[in-house]
This record gives sequence, C-alpha cells and structure tokens, in this order.
Amino acid sequence: MSRLKITILFVTRVPSNSRIVMLLGQLERMNGEAMVRDVETARQVTTKILHLIQTQEKSGKEVMSKGSSGMEVILASLEVSSQTTLEFLCISIVTDLLKRAFLFVSKGGTGILFQILTSASKELPPSEELMLQLHSLLAKVGPKDRKFGVKARLSGALNVTISLIKQNLQNAKLLLPCLQVLRVYSANSVNAISLGKNGVVELMFKIIAPYSKKNTSLLKVALDALGALLKSKTNARRAVDGSHVPALLALYLDWHRNDARHRHMLIRKGLLVCLRNITNIKLGRKAFIEADGMRILYNTSTECLPVRTLDPLINTSSLIMRKCFPKNRLPVPTIKSAFHYQLPHVLPVGPVAQLYSQPPGVDDVVDDSDDNEETEAETDTDNEEDEKNDDIETDLNKLHPTKSPGRPFEELRVYERFFLELSEDFQVRSLSSSSSSARSTRPIIVPTAQALSPKHMATPASQEIWNSIKGQHTQPPASATSRTPGSPVSATRHIQSPLLLGDIATRRVGGGGSDCGSEGAEDEGGEGAVLEVPDTALLLPLHDPDLYVEMVKGTRSVPQYAEVAYPDYFGHVAPTFKEPHLERVYGVQRSKIFQDIERLIHPNDILDKVVYDLDIPSGESLKFNSQFESGNLRKAIQVRKYEYDLVLNSDINSNHYHQWFYLEVSGMRVGTTYRFNIINCEKSNSQFNYGMQVLMYSVQEAISGRPRWVRTGTDICYYKNHFARSSIAAGGQKGKSYFTLTFSTTFSHKDDVCYFAYHYPYTYSTLKMHLAKLEALRTPHIYLRQDVLCETLGGNICPLLTITAMPESNSNDHICQFRNRPLIFLSARVHPGETNASWVMKGTLEFLMGTSPLAASLREAYIFKIVPMLNPDGVINGNHRCSLSGEDLNRQWQNPNPELHPTIYHTKSLLQYLAHIQRAPLVFCDYHGHSRKKNVFMYGCSVKETVWQSNISATSSDLHEDLGYRTLPKILSQIAPAFSMASCSFVVERSKEATARVVVWREIGVQRSYTMESTLCGCDQGKYKGLQIGTRELEEMGAQFCVALLRLKRLTGLRNHQHLLDLESDIIGTQSKVVSPTTYVMEEDEPSFLEAIDYSAESDNEDAEPENEHGNNVHENPDHLDQLSDSCNQT
Repeated sequence: MSRLKITILFVTRVPSNSRIVMLLGQLERMNGEAMVRDVETARQVTTKILHLIQTQEKSGKEVMSKGSSGMEVILASLEVSSQTTLEFLCISIVTDLLKRAFLFVSKGGTGILFQILTSASKELPPSEELMLQLHSLLAKVGPKDRKFGVKARLSGALNVTISLIKQNLQNAKLLLPCLQVLRVYSANSVNAISLGKNGVVELMFKIIAPYSKKNTSLLKVALDALGALLKSKTNARRAVDGSHVPALLALYLDWHRNDARHRHMLIRKGLLVCLRNITNIKLGRKAFIEADGMRILYNTSTECLPVRTLDPLINTSSLIMRKCFPKNRLPVPTIKSAFHYQLPHVLPVGPVAQLYSQPPGVDDVVDDSDDNEETEAETDTDNEEDEKNDDIETDLNKLHPTKSPGRPFEELRVYERFFLELSEDFQVRSLSSSSSSARSTRPIIVPTAQALSPKHMATPASQEIWNSIKGQHTQPPASATSRTPGSPVSATRHIQSPLLLGDIATRRVGGGGSDCGSEGAEDEGGEGAVLEVPDTALLLPLHDPDLYVEMVKGTRSVPQYAEVAYPDYFGHVAPTFKEPHLERVYGVQRSKIFQDIERLIHPNDILDKVVYDLDIPSGESLKFNSQFESGNLRKAIQVRKYEYDLVLNSDINSNHYHQWFYLEVSGMRVGTTYRFNIINCEKSNSQFNYGMQVLMYSVQEAISGRPRWVRTGTDICYYKNHFARSSIAAGGQKGKSYFTLTFSTTFSHKDDVCYFAYHYPYTYSTLKMHLAKLEALRTPHIYLRQDVLCETLGGNICPLLTITAMPESNSNDHICQFRNRPLIFLSARVHPGETNASWVMKGTLEFLMGTSPLAASLREAYIFKIVPMLNPDGVINGNHRCSLSGEDLNRQWQNPNPELHPTIYHTKSLLQYLAHIQRAPLVFCDYHGHSRKKNVFMYGCSVKETVWQSNISATSSDLHEDLGYRTLPKILSQIAPAFSMASCSFVVERSKEATARVVVWREIGVQRSYTMESTLCGCDQGKYKGLQIGTRELEEMGAQFCVALLRLKRLTGLRNHQHLLDLESDIIGTQSKVVSPTTYVMEEDEPSFLEAIDYSAESDNEDAEPENEHGNNVHENPDHLDQLSDSCNQT
C-alpha cells in the first residue's frame, strides 16, 4: 500500500510522461524482497536512472524538486541492497544529486551511508572501490550535517576510517578521502579526544613529515585534519609530549625556504595553524619557546613582509608569537594607586573591601601562574546555540517606575533650602537689584545620617573657597606681569618646567631656565627669561590665568599638588581648522607588535632606563611629569633611544581603571620621531584603532599666540600586549593581559614643554574659574544662585547651580508663573576621565547665561538645577572612573552612602525632595563621554522597548507607556549635527539598575531620564562626518541641548500628539534591529564595540569581540517636527 502511495505521489507532483518518474516508480516497487530476487532488473533500472541524471539536468531537478520522494526511493534501494554493483550505482546517483545535500541529510542519508560503511568493513578484504566512494561521499555530506560527528561515533564508522588510514598510508588514492572525512570527524570535541587516544595524532605527524612536494593535496588535507585534532587540549599535550613542536617548526622552515614561488601557502598556513592550536596550552608555549620558535617565526615573517599575498602567514605567525611572548611583570611594585587616601570606613563587601583586606606583602601585580586551563569536558559541541543577551531586565515589576522616594519627608525637608526659588516672593527688594537675592550668602549645612562627619558639610573654609568662585579674585594680582597685547614674542624661549604654584602668584618670570633641560641644547634661559602669557581675553571670555591659580590654591588633592599645568594656566582656544579622523595605515599594528617582539629577540637593544617614577621619587623627572591637577602618569621607562613605555596610575583606592592620561614631556629633540607606549590599558578595543588621535599642547605654540590642544600622532594603534594582568586586577580571571596604546610624534620647537592627554582636559579648578566668570555675566533679568551642595571626601566643595529668569514683576501672577515653571535637572562628570562631558556642560551653562532671545525664552520656560561636577575628587586626582572611595559613583544611586558617596547621596536627596512635593523634574540628564562609539547619543528608559528585546510575555497593559521619552532625542537628531538617533537605546539592563538614569526613572518617576553620551573620537554621520570632535563641537552640543529643551516645551505645550504617533512608528520599525548593549564589569557604561573594520587579522582572536555593525538604524521622519517650526531653527 505504501509503495502505491509513493508512485501516485510521483504521478501527481511531476509530469506524468517523465521517464525518470516512471523509472523511480519501478525501482520503488522492487524495494525489499523483489530487489533481492531480481538483482539484474534492479541494476538495469538504476543504471538508466544514473544515465538520465548525468545527461539531462532536468531529470536531476525532478528528483530533487519540492514534493518529490525520489531521494527516499534511492535511499531505500541503497539501504536494502546487498549487491556491491547496485550499491555503487546508488552511491553514484546520490553523489550526482548532492547539490542539495541538506535534503539528503534530512532524509537520513548520513546514517544509511554509515550503515553501509560498517557493513562493508566486515567483508575481508573490504572493497577498496566501495570504501573510496563512500568516504568521498561522506566528505561532501559531513559539513552539511550538524550531527555528523555524533552519528559517526555511535555507528562505529569512526573506527572503520581509522583502520583504513592505518592500512593505506601508502595508498594516496584511498587515503585522501579518508583524511577528508577525518577532518570532519575531528570537528567534534569528543571525537577529537577519542581519535587522540587511538593514536591518530601520531599517525598524522607520520603523514605530514618529512618535507616533500609529492602529494601536496594529500598533505594539505592531513594538516587540516591535524589542526582540527589539536584544538583539543588533550591532543595538544600529546603533541608536546611527542616532541612534535620542534618538528613542526623545522618542517615550516623547510617549506618557507623551498616554496620560493609561494605556490603552497595553504600548506605553510596549515603548519602554522597546528602550532597555533598547540600553543593554546601552557606546555605548548613553553615547548615553542624552548624550540626557538620566536626567532624562527620572527625571521620567516620578516622575510614575508614584502609580499602582500603572504599576509595570512604573517598574521598567524604574529598571533602565535604574541601568545607565546613570556608574560612580563608590569614594572610597578603594586597595581594599587601610588597615592593612598584613608577612608573613614570601608563597606564590608566589594572591590574596595578586598583591596583593604589584602595581607601585607601580597604580590598583586602578577599571579603565580597564568595557566588557566580547565579539564576538557567530553561533551559534544556540534550544535552551538546562539548567545543571548542575559543583561536585559525581564522583571516587569522592576520595569515599571515605582515613584518611591524612599526617605521620610521630615528627613528631606532640610533640602528645601536648595529650592528658595519655589517660595521666593520678591516683595522685600526691587527686582532690578535682585541679583543679591539670588546668591548663596552663607553655606547651607545639610545634616544627613548621624554617621556623617562634620567635614562633609559646608564649612567656613569651604565658604572662603566659594567666595573666591563668586568673584572676589577676578582681578589679577598687582604684582603680576603680563605681556602687552600685540607685543612681539621670540620664536623660541626657555620655559620653566614645572610651573610651580608659588612662583606664579608673584611673578611671570622664569627663574633659572628649564629645569628639565634638553638633549644637546645650551642653557639659554638666564635670570631674565620672561614667561609670556598669551592674550586671549577676547577669545576666552571665561578664562583668566590668575583667577585659575587662585582656584587651584583652594583645591585639595591627595598628592598635594604644588604645580600647575601650562594648558590649564594658558587656556585652550579651539583651532579653526578641521581635524579629520586619522586614516589607519595598513599593517601598522603588526609592525608595532613585531617591534615589541624584537625586545625578546634582541634584548641587548633595550635600554630599560626608568626616567620617571612616582613610587621612587628622584631627581630624574626631567622629561616627564604629571604632578599637577588631573595628571596621572605613574612611571616612564626608556626602552630604546626614542621610545618610552608609560605606566598610568590606578584610580585611588583601586587597582585598575587605566584609560585617562594627562602628562607633561620636555627635553625633546626637534624633528626626531618619538614613540610612546601606554602599556597598562585594560579595555579590549579603542577608538584609537578607528581614527582617533591623542591631544598635544605645546607651550611654545601657546606663548606665540596659539594656545590650543591639537590632535596629533601617527602610527596609532591599540592592541593586546605581553604584560600579565593579575587575577586580582581582572575580576578573578587568570591569564589576562593588558593592552597597549602606541603613537608616534615629532616635536617642532626647541626647549618646548608639551602635554599629552586622552581628551581635552577640564579640571575642577577650571570649573570654579568658569563659574566665577559666569557670575560676572549675570544681568538683572537672570536668576542665578550658586550653592554648596556638600563637601567631598577630599574636602572639596560640590557646586549646585540654579538658573532661571527673574519674574517680570512682583505681581502675584508673575510670581506664581515663576514658581510653577517645570524643573530641568542636569549633572555631569561623575566619571573623571570623561572630560568631554564638562565641555558639553560648559556649552549648556554659557547658553543659559547668554543674552540671546532663545536663552531668555528658555530661562522663562524652566528652572534649571545643575550639578556640573559630581566627582570633584576624582577629577582633581587624575582618576579615570572612581571617587576617593575607589568606587564608580554611577553605580551607587540605589543606596548611596552619605559618608563615602556624599555628592550622589545629596543629589539623590534633592530629587527625592522634589518627588515628595510633586515637583519631579520634567527632564533629568546626566552628561557622559563614550570611548568606543562615535557621535553624540542618548540612553533612556522604556518598558516597551525592553520587553521587545527580552522576549518575555507581557499584556497590553504592561506595555502601556507614554512615548514622550523619545521626543527630546528626536528633536536633537534634527537640530544638533553631532547627534545620532540611530545610536540611541532605551533598553533597561540589570547591570545599569544602580545608575542615575535608571534610578531617577524608576524611583523618582521621571519619564525623560537620560544619559547623554558624547564621543571622545568624532562623528560618522552628518555635518561632522569623518572629523574628530573638538571643544567647539562639544560646547555647541551643550547649547543645542538647551534649544531642544525649548522646542520640547513648545511641543508639549501645544498638546499635539501627532509626533508621538510618529515616534511609535519609529519604534515598531526598528524593534527587531535594536541591539541592547551588554555589560561586563570592566566595560562600564558602554556596549561592545560595534564598528566594522578589517582588524581581526591583526588581533589576537582569543579575546576578540564581535565587530559587526549593529546600530538600530532608525529611519528618520522629521516632517512632524518641521510642522512646528519656530525661532529655534535660526540657531
């Protein structure tokens, strides 16, 4: 009955007059006993089918067409056939039909082939021709069957193939397909271990050696199979124990020398792959070093460099050498910061507690061993599931804002003093003289928990500092000497370095010339050398060198800095020329890695001379210095005549976070190219690989009238190095390495003092100076109040600003409008190394204090509460991420400690107070910087978009939310050229639940709660596409944020909901494309690097990250906002 059904199926699904269909129907009717009785007829039918398939393309298509059961009939015939000739014919038919191998696999064809193989092997002797055809067919089917390795092992086919290989080592015709199948078998980890136990690894080494150009096709397949076997650590150990590492190196050297025309590159690559897999284990790396592998691969790679087509060999050799480069100890006594700040108390758990609990004498720089090799699990790895993002929040209860302030109102009532504008009646004094009413005339003491020590409250000492900010030192000291505007300056002068704080206050004259000297230069300084200060008053209205010095005097640092960096003293005028992304030179990273390898190959060429060291103060800090505000160089080592390794200092009370740098260099030769290597970076990738350059400030340029930071450096790249990173510093992971940022530069001036920085520096003292200057810009129509929110752990004040417009009059209506303005709450610089956030904040503050009609309208629309620097201590002391508590303050918002995290504690309390009095901000935005993405963009919070990304079940009521959270970033994408809506994300993640953005959204109930991220590199879209970002663009972004707020006010005021419908369509159109960023403890607030570049060939793939473009490509439709055009468009 079943046969009849199959025949009918053929007749109905394909043309009835098809000859191939009739033959298949005839063959199907013969299956079973009939085929055994009438073998000759079956052979004739099968021969005809094979002939039709080979001569008529349409016949093969009919058999493989959708709905056809031709393959089942052929497989059934193959399965029941016991006659060799018939098996050959059926196998030949299958071979010709394998263009759709997945159909063959889905019909159980692989299992049938293995069954025939094991049955045929029992015949003595087995048919060589049948074995040849079966293995040839299996070699084609194997890569298409994900369970191929498991089926081979369970059917016994594994042992059959091994036996055939052992018996036919000299029979290349049969050996080749057997090795092809073995290569597929070995892709299964359990099979690889089993094959190793059966001596297959030793067998492979017999096949590939000695060197011979006979049977090169066979040799290539054997090397592929051996490479697959050696992925197993067990087999790699067997290769080491069998002394095969020297043999592989010798064989590779033979092929390198004899393959002059490079015709056998695949064989050479196969040998390198075997070495690469063996050196994945510690024993393999040791054997490689002992066999002089570093020198062999270095020399052969160097000889291959001129031939571009040999790059795959060079890159694989480079990877092996980097892996085998002996892990060096970072040249510091401890990875903890060179400076220590004793905390009032330490929380019982967390990284700081671990730091304090380390017994004395523990070596935290390196581990006893970098061997992190786990026992190999004998589990199948054929079917690997796609990785899922498990960081997305899936608890619907946590996704819905709770609006729970968390503290009793009686505790929060004290914060009423920070909101005088909400109760001010303006009846006591006239509005025209109201500037004094908007000033904080005394420190506001904010009691917190009982454990809070008095030093964390505003004190009279703090008030003195605050008074200096408020304009008491706006005039330069009478004794100061400055250059008359327009007076000539010489091209070269001796510059005092370091610039001592005590000297600046009394004179601007260099004492005895440069303290650092210069190589080969004569002392031209003398007592009469004048320190010329560039006249930048018109270009930098908010900068005053003397005021800056006064601010520095009131700044308290842990190292007690007594020096001032010239760039902060002179100021920065943004250059007028464009600074495009640096084009990456092909092979630059590889060449730098080879130069690092030369240190091991030619150790006598390395100077290894310490020229700067915070741990061992000495008189040799002639060329390097960072003992000024925000500086953080720990050590400088001269490794070659013009090459230096630089070690960055850890954040105080921490043992990692190395990224921000700010350092001084002097004593350079003009026209000489210097190479600088920052060797203890931690992130696995950087925008330095994608066009970003470091920043340099030349004092000679500054005193010649060009005081500015400029992008500089060539041959820039960022890569994993050979310095071991201890498990203490790597979150418990062993075997990790640091990364190197390397760049080269040439200096243009003799006797210069230059500074290098990760990004445009913006110190705490600069902020205080800017606030003092902004105070002077206040007009009678501006309400500006500057309060001291609290005092930090280090004894520095945390400013709080209130900015709005004075009421039009003291009438009740105008006073009521003044009090009821919506609040906007802004903060910045919680992470000290993200200096771009301060430049954006500067742009915001300058716009708010401006005299334009737009600024006036904005002040009339909102009350702004601004904390411009949430982490003054971290900024002052050159930290990258943490405060003096050694913790990331943007992970403390859920439960901030009033003593360890005072700025977060009090800022959150301000917001809690507002929530209690039903005046929660309309917008909360925390300004940040982003090191691994381009453009400016926002992170927000959305229940709907988070649910869509997490695949959790939710009802329509769960997904109900106002789409207004998208309005502000949408406006910014239309008016701010650096802003990219496509880079924005509104997904809530578990790892971010303690950040400002999520806590303010969840606990305070602010729907428009954002983190605004500004690139450290540049833009890849819009007006600034291809350009590195500068302070002008960052300040522009801060101003455009203000304009967007004004536009938001007008949109919400019109009660026009059409724009929300457009936002809904945006979300629906992109919900499948939005990729939520994942977070690792070291990845901070950033998703994995998502920019496509041909970089993997030059990197060590052990820690490679996915680098495909994931951006949620939002298709913008600005029409709905253009309909609401207003004067904002004129900016």
